[in-house]
Amino acid sequence: MRPEQSAGDAAGARVIPLRAEGARRRRKAAETSTTAEEATAAHPDAAPPEEPGPSAAEETVERLFTFLRRRLDGDYAVDEFGFDPDLTDNVLIPALRPLYRSWFRVETIGMNNVPDVGGALVVANHSGTLPLDSLMTAVALHDDHPAERHLRMLGADLVFRLPVLGALTRKQGATLACNPDAERLLSSGELVGVWPEGFKGIGKPFRDRYKLQRFGRGGFVSAALRTGVPIIPCAIVGAEEIYPKIGDIKPLARLFGAPYFPVTPTFPLLGPLGAVPLPSKWYIEFGEPIRTDTFDSVDADDPMLVFNLTDQVRETIQHTLYRLLSQRRNAFLG
Repeated sequence: MRPEQSAGDAAGARVIPLRAEGARRRRKAAETSTTAEEATAAHPDAAPPEEPGPSAAEETVERLFTFLRRRLDGDYAVDEFGFDPDLTDNVLIPALRPLYRSWFRVETIGMNNVPDVGGALVVANHSGTLPLDSLMTAVALHDDHPAERHLRMLGADLVFRLPVLGALTRKQGATLACNPDAERLLSSGELVGVWPEGFKGIGKPFRDRYKLQRFGRGGFVSAALRTGVPIIPCAIVGAEEIYPKIGDIKPLARLFGAPYFPVTPTFPLLGPLGAVPLPSKWYIEFGEPIRTDTFDSVDADDPMLVFNLTDQVRETIQHTLYRLLSQRRNAFLG
């Protein structure tokens, strides 16, 4: 920073060329500088300077080539449900990570309630017109959980009928939302995710945001009771605002065989640009586990017990949503 000068001093000030000043600085630096060899000779006990490691870009390229080599050599495994952990960890999760970290800025709460090992059933609210909430929950459990757990999601049959997307969903670990598949996954120690509201949840109007729909017949509770795994209520705040659904074009929905054709403030008005989700601030909270190992497996056939547990899970998620909503300033700043 240059010292200030008064008006009188400025009149008689000498102007020093910048190049001359720069030349003097370079000569002084050259006179006082020493090479690494000279410094080592002068101080033989001193540790040699560390060489810089590979940059982040170089590490990314190296991982990519290693991944491609494994794919070409067939050195990867796929389980009976089509789950490909190698593809998930190296392609699918990294593709979703910018949305998770930079766009939605997801914060997780209560991750310690999710066990490090063994089967467990994560039950969450569903919203957002498109099911991005399930994908963000999967990234949260992979990136923010100490054990980096994979979430084996249970999805509707419509998802698996879609070209390309259905195959990728299988490779990410999802399977059909039916009790036999859920019980097999839970029995084998997998972390399973279910969104009982289904299309009623993600397709509800914006005016009904954060009001849970019916949880069906409680099939997820029956699966947990038969396998004795804990049920973990999960509340997701922020997904309701990414595509505010203000209308539904039913003729187009029937034409495409979809449960609804949404109208939002930006879609279809802005065309493909309207498909960009709004950058709302997200919170995902995992509640205290509800134990089921205190019951016998035959209790899964007791409709009253199944109904009571289903209602308990639903009420827990609803109260958590209200609490999180009361604590945030607005939908986009959190």
